[in-house]
Amino acid sequence: MDKRFFNIFRLTEEQAIAIIDTPLDQLEDPSEKYIAVSHLINFPTEQSISALVRAIETSNPEELDERIVRRKAVESLGRLQAASALPVIQKCLQDDDIYTVENAVWTIGEIGVKEPEILEDVAQLLDKEGQIHRVIIHTLANADYKPALERVKKFTNAPDEPTRSAAIATVCRFTGDYSEISKVMALLQSTSINARRGCIQDLIDSRYYKAIPNIAKCPVSLVFRLRALRMLADAGVRNGEISFAEIQPSLEQVLWDNPQDLDLVHEYDVIPALNFAIEELYETDFGRCYLATKTLVEAYPQEAPAALMTTYADRAFNHYGAHYHVIKTLGWLKYAPAYELFTENLHNCEPQFQKSRGACAIALGELGDKRAIPELINCLKSPIWDLKYAVLISLEKLGDTTAKEIAANDPDWLIQTKATM
Repeated sequence: MDKRFFNIFRLTEEQAIAIIDTPLDQLEDPSEKYIAVSHLINFPTEQSISALVRAIETSNPEELDERIVRRKAVESLGRLQAASALPVIQKCLQDDDIYTVENAVWTIGEIGVKEPEILEDVAQLLDKEGQIHRVIIHTLANADYKPALERVKKFTNAPDEPTRSAAIATVCRFTGDYSEISKVMALLQSTSINARRGCIQDLIDSRYYKAIPNIAKCPVSLVFRLRALRMLADAGVRNGEISFAEIQPSLEQVLWDNPQDLDLVHEYDVIPALNFAIEELYETDFGRCYLATKTLVEAYPQEAPAALMTTYADRAFNHYGAHYHVIKTLGWLKYAPAYELFTENLHNCEPQFQKSRGACAIALGELGDKRAIPELINCLKSPIWDLKYAVLISLEKLGDTTAKEIAANDPDWLIQTKATM
């Protein structure tokens, strides 16, 4: 579990617990209690777990602010994998608030519950109207609770694409018959960003290695694709089900992340104005961002660099999505004046800009400026595997071979393998 973003409130454990134990009407801002239950993820202690349980048991579900705190407390118990809190979490499965139920189901999955009586309580929710069925199916699948098979089958034709994807993938896993998995893969080209993301997770859980090239071309953030390929590589190579050589082309294609390599699901009727394409870089659906990037490179190779530098200075410097796409596009345009921008952000350690560091590594390789070699080699000290891999790709492009000696001793098997291939 990646916890880099959880420690932003600077509360001590004692301060957070004190806020949780303060009645909501005595706090200056109701959001303080929400922050406190969120923050206890940083303290895996019995005191924190007990405080989160109290937050659930003493909340008034009739009050919206308290209901929101209750939901978050259930989630935090899942992030702490607090098995001792299972009795209260199990009770939450009967809650009238569907989001509390959703979080309770997710938490049971995070804890790794195998007790049939608890999993049956989860499975019975599939017969209950109005529930968020995808998370229920996903939890049952990961717990390998096969008594739920017939109930899951009912959702293989669900109108909701993420739910349908989870159901089909789970039936494939439970029965060993993968003849219908193509219906999950087809959702990699859905116009719904949630469906595209969801089916990637389902393909990971199914260990369906044949989907790797298709996942690599799916127009979602490279974070989702890299996570998928890394998890499939770790499992498949370890078990001898796939080789590094088989996954390498797709992995490097994702790290390269050129929109020309993606199967885009959006299109323009006519080439849009430059300003419109720039604004599209701020969209939450990366499929639209990639289409805009492709358009900027192909339709506005002369005008785009100045517009990109302007939008970076105005807004993108603080917008993690646009930040990434501006850097990538400037790299594809081989815009040499952006060299300082690339080297500065190559070492940007703010967690929300992590993927931009890999983008900078690739962009520096595109510029072909050998001054970047020492800057790139320095990044091999990072614990971030995808940054190091991107660095190795760019150093190859810049003609450097010394970095391979460093990377050959890296603790990450994937970096070692790349360096010694």
